[in-house]
Amino acid sequence: MKIEFSAHAVKDYQALPIKLKQTADKQFAFLLKNFLHPSLRAKKYNESGDIWQARITKAHRFYFRIVGGIYYIIRIIKHPK
Repeated sequence: MKIEFSAHAVKDYQALPIKLKQTADKQFAFLLKNFLHPSLRAKKYNESGDIWQARITKAHRFYFRIVGGIYYIIRIIKHPK
């Protein structure tokens, strides 16, 4: 598996503070190694759109699709709660 980013996700990532970028990088590494890693808390977010949600921190999430052998990161945003 590999990771690719949408244009929105690239902009979202670039806008993150350095510490949050480091945490995001760690979470993306977990995604590549083990999709079900406990710290990701990955879950299906939108069944019809086949979109998944995973945790970066308690306050930040990333949304992605699984397309063939690629995790396609759609957005990186603050958790809406």
